[in-house]
Amino acid sequence: MANLKSSQKDVRRTARRAARNVTVKSRLKTLQKKFTALSGKNDPALKAAAREYVAALDKSVKAGVIHANKASRHKAQVAKIAKI
Repeated sequence: MANLKSSQKDVRRTARRAARNVTVKSRLKTLQKKFTALSGKNDPALKAAAREYVAALDKSVKAGVIHANKASRHKAQVAKIAKI
């Protein structure tokens, strides 16, 4: 256990951030799976899933959960498959 008061606060802060990161990353994985499941077919749900996944990627970058280049790479792959 940390001895300094600021170190104790850092431990609490890190736990909160880690919990948020797990939630956001789990949602991203779910949206990615949903998109890839539809990627073989040509239906309107594919574009909706792509839009939802890209929006979630942008929000996670804004929150600092994932790196901007990683989001850009995934967005490019989505655009290539969905032909947005």
